[in-house]
Amino acid sequence: MVTVLRSSRSGDLFEQLYVKFNRREYVHPDPIEFLYPFDDLRDREIVGLVASSLAYGRVSQILRSVTAVVERMEPAPHRFLAATSREELVAGFCNFKHRFSTGEELAALLYGIKETMERYETLQNCFASFLDDGDETIEAALCLFVEELRSRSRDLHVNSLLPCPTKGSACKRLNLFLRWMVRRDDIDPGGWDDVPASKLIVPLDTHMYGICRMLNITGRKQASMRTALEITRYFRRIVPHDPVKYDFSLTRLGILKNSGPA
Repeated sequence: MVTVLRSSRSGDLFEQLYVKFNRREYVHPDPIEFLYPFDDLRDREIVGLVASSLAYGRVSQILRSVTAVVERMEPAPHRFLAATSREELVAGFCNFKHRFSTGEELAALLYGIKETMERYETLQNCFASFLDDGDETIEAALCLFVEELRSRSRDLHVNSLLPCPTKGSACKRLNLFLRWMVRRDDIDPGGWDDVPASKLIVPLDTHMYGICRMLNITGRKQASMRTALEITRYFRRIVPHDPVKYDFSLTRLGILKNSGPA
């Protein structure tokens, strides 16, 4: 399949890969599977932001870490956060560790989510309030969304879990969260109907970056936000209303070969 990819940029080929891989049987061990049990949008938002924020490192470690957090918040994460104080979050997750993300950072993220949802009701309402019809992508809204979450975590630090888009990071994990929440198909559960899929940015992980370099979609040396935007523009020419449509199916080519770093 990789040999075939080298010889073609055809949208037809991407569509063939989408038909082949865009099925639930290929999801595991993708952390998106943590979202599927939650029908309430508020629960799905919380679990989605936690799961995507922890989606770095080895897959087995990601799954263990996300499981530990989600199980503590079940059966209704939004009710759990509403009933849990800042001090209780810090104490409850004090022993949590995911690579270089600490329990304090996780508590900060959860507290920022809690405070944001108390003001906006849903994270979708918060994010949509920063969208401008004239924006080509969600980049500007994403910057403001991260600022809002960070500001509401008060004096707790959340740096490793909420990267700052203004510093040039591709923000793979945040764009992955947005893909999960905005798109709706057999893989992505959706729910954020107020955010157009046409404005999404490709979640640029090592697999997608490698494939796009191989296909000469980008020649950039770093997987930065500029690179992610360049790749997104390429796919927008193929699918204007849904430029991240092929993200899941294309990345399966690398992910299914191994369960290494995301």
